[in-house]
Amino acid sequence: MDRCVRVVIRRNRYSFSTVKPLEEGLPFNPKELVTRYPAANVNERRLLPPQVAVSTVAFSLAPPAQDARAGGRVRAGLEGADAGPRPSTSVTLWLPLVRRIREPFRGLWALPGGPLRWNESLLDTSRRTLGDTTGAHPEYLEQLYACGEPQRSASDQRVVTIVYWALLSDSDAGDTAATSPDRVRENVGWFSADELPPLAFDHAEIVRYALWRLRNKTEYSTVAYRFVGETFTLAQLRAVHEAIVGRSVDAANFRRQVLASGNLVETGETETGVSYRPAKLYRFVADAGGVLGSPRELG
Repeated sequence: MDRCVRVVIRRNRYSFSTVKPLEEGLPFNPKELVTRYPAANVNERRLLPPQVAVSTVAFSLAPPAQDARAGGRVRAGLEGADAGPRPSTSVTLWLPLVRRIREPFRGLWALPGGPLRWNESLLDTSRRTLGDTTGAHPEYLEQLYACGEPQRSASDQRVVTIVYWALLSDSDAGDTAATSPDRVRENVGWFSADELPPLAFDHAEIVRYALWRLRNKTEYSTVAYRFVGETFTLAQLRAVHEAIVGRSVDAANFRRQVLASGNLVETGETETGVSYRPAKLYRFVADAGGVLGSPRELG
């Protein structure tokens, strides 16, 4: 089982240590999901009310098309001494990160997010901060969990963060170049979810937990449909499923299982623009129980 990374600040220096997971079934011990900073003035921390912030983990099958063409923000996110190898060309999950331009953790990458405004709901803050930085407007946005350990913030004021996750289809991904100023899009990069650079705060653990939840959720729900368009082939749906669970699945078994689920119907059309025999196109029909919920806040 993988070990988690704990980031500690000592006299303005970052140090990293491993934390052994203690709870079976999780990729880490949830009690250790906290970045431990040296305590500030205790009296000041007691007097300040907690600040509420929202962060969003937005998973996509690929960076937005304009990023793939230009390569700028994808390359910016992956290059550098700490970036490690570039991800393979196989289907994988990607997510946007924002480079911090102020302390603490200046220069490191972090999840899109920000403080809750007085006139916004938690969901509105998630949508606003994600849209402002990436141009993405997800249909599927779900509250994941809350981080509220007393010492997880580097400031004197305690910070409670509500974490959302988004599943971005091609139509949701948006265009940061068209919606954000230069100073914003220069600090936004798309990364392979399995090959991330060092992240600020406890965001590495947040991403790990989100991946774990997503991959387990796929086993009992139709969440994979959120990544495809209105119509799709079974091969496209299988590729999405493989990217989420992180392993190959048998094509024949997958076909039999998804068709037996009753959640797919044939459109009567086939894919176009291919050199091989075109495959049938399907569309998703939600069951009466609302497996995926509605295109608004879930949970």
